[in-house]
Amino acid sequence: MKLLWGIIRALRPRQWIKNFALFAGLIFSGKLDSISAFLIVCGAFIIFSGVASAIYLLNDVFDIDRDKQHPFKSLRPIAAGIVSPKLAVGLAFLLILAALPLAYILSPALFYATLAYLVLQIFYSAYLKSVILLDVMVIAAGFVLRVYAGIWAIDAHLNVWFLLTIITFSLFLAIGKRRSELTLLTNQAAGKHRETLLHYPENLLDILTAMFANSTWLTYALFAFQQPPILLRSTILDLFFRTPSPYDPGVKYLMATVPVAIYGVMRYLYIIYEKREGESPEKVILTDLPLLISAVLWLTMVIFIVYYLGG
Repeated sequence: MKLLWGIIRALRPRQWIKNFALFAGLIFSGKLDSISAFLIVCGAFIIFSGVASAIYLLNDVFDIDRDKQHPFKSLRPIAAGIVSPKLAVGLAFLLILAALPLAYILSPALFYATLAYLVLQIFYSAYLKSVILLDVMVIAAGFVLRVYAGIWAIDAHLNVWFLLTIITFSLFLAIGKRRSELTLLTNQAAGKHRETLLHYPENLLDILTAMFANSTWLTYALFAFQQPPILLRSTILDLFFRTPSPYDPGVKYLMATVPVAIYGVMRYLYIIYEKREGESPEKVILTDLPLLISAVLWLTMVIFIVYYLGG
């Protein structure tokens, strides 16, 4: 029983929340009301969750000595000796061998995106995480690949400001993760856990955090301003709203979500610097109530605007 629970923990199901990024393209492309597209993205979510768990298993095997120096990561099943490295590697390869053929069946584009994500993360775990600046760029690239895997899987297209928003937001989260790691650990322990932390001065991380925090909401504001209306024959909200859509093409309704996005960025900065909890973004979004409320409010507003006002 202890081994089974250790395996489940080693798979890190809490990290699967990151894979909800796959649904971004589905929502903003206007295909949320398409059952086939929705099912494809759900399948992509399962595939990426399996691949992500495989990567976490391999990463924990690579990092077993480093994790033992970390106050929290030392409790991970592999570092704590509950799950053996051989078992972890075997499970990782089983997950990969199951996920890749399923991805190709769903969509060749999804297969290539999944393969690119897998190769990138393996290189990160084996080497790139020890290269300053490249490490955070690879973390951000993994998030971008998640988003675009969802877009490519349903053959959707979104404007360049959406891409820039995803890139800057991903870099903001990655830099915030490094800033929190440096705050959590002493300099000596930081170097033992992750060598690159020795080469990240606090003022550099502060500058990069501020830079990507600003660029995140600015690029999103430009995306919201330039996002064209999505004209649908019917919307998923028709079940509740039978009146004609009050959409006016001259009004940029999506701009109403920008203040919520700005609050989310500000709240995350507060979490990084005051609460010192930005090391695990997936944990933050689930445990910080104000941030969770703002995320749910933003998503609700986006769906309402795109599928009712934009219909």
